[in-house]
Amino acid sequence: MTLADATGDELAGVVDLFGAVTRTELEDALAELAFKRGGAVDDEAIEAAVDDAIAGYYLVPVDRDGTRLLAPGPAAFPALPEGVEDLPHILDVPEREPDRAELVEAAERRFRAEAARAVDAGDADRVERLFDVSYDLETWGATDVSGVRSRLDDELENRN
Repeated sequence: MTLADATGDELAGVVDLFGAVTRTELEDALAELAFKRGGAVDDEAIEAAVDDAIAGYYLVPVDRDGTRLLAPGPAAFPALPEGVEDLPHILDVPEREPDRAELVEAAERRFRAEAARAVDAGDADRVERLFDVSYDLETWGATDVSGVRSRLDDELENRN
C-alpha cells in the first residue's frame, strides 16, 4: 500500500487493530507502514489520506475524555493492509474499545450537519455521497436518517 492508493477500508483496518486511535497515532502507523515497505514517508499524503477517510465516513471522530479518537465508521469494511501485523508491537498505542453509542451519535450528528450544509451550498457531489452514506449509517448504527435521505434525494432530483 502506498498512501496514494490506500483505501478508506485499509485505514479503517489499521485503526481497528487498536479499536480507536488519535489522529497522530494513525499518522504514525501509516508512516511506519510506508517505512517498512521501503517507501518515502510523505506527511502531506498521510494527512490527505486520513482527511479523505474521515470525509468518506470510513473513520468517525469521537471525543472521549478530552481526546479526539478515530474509529472505523459506517462506510468502512476494515481491511488489513500488508505489513500491518507488526504495528501493535512497534507502536506504543493502547487498545481502546470505543463506546458504540457514542460513535453512532457522533456519526449521525456530523452526517445531519454535513447534509444540511451540502444542500444549502448546492454541492451535488457531496449530496450524492451523503445520500449513499445514509444507507451505511442506518445499517451500521441501527439509526433512522430516512428524513435526511429524503431531503438529499429531493436535492438530487432538483439538480437533474
